[in-house]
Order: sequence, then structure tokens, then C-alpha cells
Amino acid sequence: MTAFNTLPLKPELLASVETLGYRQMTPIQAQSLPAMLEGRDVIAQAQTGSGKTAAFGLSLLQTLSVETIRLQVLVLCPTRELADQVSKAIRKLAANIPNVKLLTLCGGMPLGPQLASLTHDPHIVVGTPGRVQEHLKRGSLHGGGIKVLVLDEADRMLDMGFSEAIDDIVGRIAKHHQTLLFSATYPAAIREVSARVQREPVEITVEAPAQAKAAIEQQFVEVDPARKLDALAQLLSGERGQHALVFCNMRRDVDAVAEELDRRGFSALALHGDMEQRDRDEVLVQFANRSCAVLVATDVAARGLDITALPLVISYDVAHDPDTHTHRIGRTGRAGQTGLAITLSTPRELPKTENIEQALGQPLPWRALNVSAPRGKTLNLAPMKTLVIDAGRQDKLRPGDILGALTGDAGLDANDVGKIDVFATRAYVAISRPLANKALERLRAGKVKGRNFRIRTLR
Repeated sequence: MTAFNTLPLKPELLASVETLGYRQMTPIQAQSLPAMLEGRDVIAQAQTGSGKTAAFGLSLLQTLSVETIRLQVLVLCPTRELADQVSKAIRKLAANIPNVKLLTLCGGMPLGPQLASLTHDPHIVVGTPGRVQEHLKRGSLHGGGIKVLVLDEADRMLDMGFSEAIDDIVGRIAKHHQTLLFSATYPAAIREVSARVQREPVEITVEAPAQAKAAIEQQFVEVDPARKLDALAQLLSGERGQHALVFCNMRRDVDAVAEELDRRGFSALALHGDMEQRDRDEVLVQFANRSCAVLVATDVAARGLDITALPLVISYDVAHDPDTHTHRIGRTGRAGQTGLAITLSTPRELPKTENIEQALGQPLPWRALNVSAPRGKTLNLAPMKTLVIDAGRQDKLRPGDILGALTGDAGLDANDVGKIDVFATRAYVAISRPLANKALERLRAGKVKGRNFRIRTLR
């Protein structure tokens, strides 16, 4: 039985599941939820997009006692982007349970507002290991009442050097708690972490379904290093290049490639860990709302991306290892969509492709690419443009208020308005590119929710 109502879930959670349109459990949910609801430790191997967040989200909300005002659940994630994504998912699942307090605590953000929010204990904290460890050391976060610890994308946390921080955090929270560990891969280091922090865990491995694998077409292209950028631009000029993710191994290459693509007329943006957090947030908003056609990123920076319809992924550099390669190509071909994953390889990178071939256990699909000479600047612009409103949740601003202003006084059709993202102090709205300036002028001349806010175009 794979229906959610076959599980002993609170009526409020079943109502949320129905509202969110979840019909049947995914394999990871069907295999892990019964054990998690019994209070067992679980170590699960599952890819991004498998439904694991909803699985552990439902489990931890089932055990939550809202009447008890203390920290009961701690979820650790490798990056701020993933932590934000997990927080949003848990909030949606908790929509029918009143007074659940959830905080997101990540590095790269000012400490002051986080300390102010922690004057009263939250029920749930989702955060990155470094910042969570800092709050536990300061005593601003109290771990003595934690009943559930979740390590999400644990392999990436280890890759980023968080092993010691995780051990320290475990030593500072309640001794008796349930530990749920999720990882896309099972390297020896993950086994070692599990042995240290879990008690007789239930092991679950969920392979990507055959149809999902079939939905991704892979291509490998050997290129001369001097023609690599030309090859990339040529591939992005195709139909699928209107929304593409490009992976580079080094941060400096991310900036260089994004700048060159921008010079050639592409709506391209860079994403890596050296950027300020607000800049990273705004890049992700623009890529998600189709104001950016090409996102050039490092593997770590792209970790929290949740873009369902992404037709093209290109590895500008061959991934350092087969696991990273698998993660990259898994960003496309999701949620029933088909996708194309292309890897560019210079002759020096061929040993890495041989490692990938060995891991796949079958020959790689190489294709020839006749790289033509660059034809000068040609516009490959994204279909949308983003407007920024300097107001957000703190100003009681909601997406409906923005949509109402645009379709009311601004005179836009609702079809010309794209994704609306409202943060604490800012809001972002995607507008059909030809109408963006008109929308900006009308909004500046009028009001949003009866008030005048500073509004500008992003980029």
C-alpha cells in the first residue's frame, strides 16, 4: 500500500499531503516512513528529487509536541540554499498545525537577528553545521530537548569539511534521540558517521527508476581547450539553451565563463561560494523565474537548486569523480521531464571520463561537434525580467498584493507575470521581458497594497 492514509499520521498532516497534491508515496517515502514513524534510526540512500524531504518532514512533524516550547528537531544541511528549500517544504507540511515555530540558521547571515529570534526556543531548526555549532557553543541554542536529528545530503556535508562540526553538535544535544541520515552516495566516510551517531539503523537504498534514467540523454564531447568556450556557446544557442545549468570545477572559471557568455549576448549569471549571500539569493531567484537563461555554477553552490523543468545541463569541466557527475546530470530530466546532459572533455580530462565509464559499467555516448567560428554577439535573452520591491514579509506584503497591483493599476495581464518570491525585506517578481519597463513605470506611479515602495529592475 502506497497511499499516505495507510500510515499512522496526524489528520493535519494528511490534510497537508492532500493539499500539496501528493497522491501516492514515492519509493523512498514508502520504505522509510514506517521505520521513522516507529522511532527507528534510518540511513537512506536517495537522489535529490526522490521525495526524501517530505519523508523526514512528515516523520518529524508527527513526533512534534507544539505545546512543549523547546527545540525538538534539528535538521542539518550542507548549504544555505538547501536549508531554505527544506524549511519551505516543512512549513508547507506543517500548514495545518498551528503555532509551529521553525527557524533557519545559516552562515553568511548576520548573527544579530538570529540571536533575537532565539530569545524564545523554536520547535524546529534547519541550518548549516557551522552556524548551528556556533549557536550551541554560545548557549543561544539549547539542544537538551532534541528528539530528532536529521543529516540531509550528508555526503556533501562531509565533502565540505563538516565532519568535526557534526560530531561536536551530536555531543552537545540530547543523548537519546532519533537520527535520520540521508545521502545520495554511500562512501566509507558515511558508514563511519553512521556508526558513530546511529543505533542499529534501518538501511534503505532507492535506485533511480528506470524511466527517470531513460529521461536523461547523456552526450560526451571531446574539445580542444582553445575552442571550449566556442563549443559551449554553440551548444547553448540550441533550443534547450534557453534554460541551462553549466558546471565548472573552479570558482574562478565560473566567473570567467559567465562573463564571456554575457559578452556574447546570453542572459548568464555566476553562482559560487565566494559571493555575498544576498547576491547568491538573487541569482537563484532569477534562474528559477526564467530571468536568467544560463546559470554557471560550482557543484557546491548548485546543491540547493530545485528547478523542475531544466532541459539542459552542461559540464564545462569533467567532474572530479563519478558521484559528482551523477549528481550533475540528475539536475535535468526531473518530474517526468526529459533532459540532456552534455560533458565537454579536453584530452587532458579523458582519464576522468574513463573513471565515469567504469562506474557506469558501459561505454560513454561520445558525439562529434563541429565547432564553428564565433559569429559575434547574438542575443540569447531570457524570456523574463525581474523587478525588486524593497518590501517583504516584515511589511505584511504577500504575492497576491503584488499580483493585484500589476493586474490592476499597472494594467498587465496575469499571463505576463511570472514567479513571485517574497523574502523578509524584499520581494522579486518576474515580468515578461518586453513589458518589464512598462510594469516598472506603472508600479512606481501607483501603489502596492496602498503604499509606495522603492522598486527597481534587477540587473
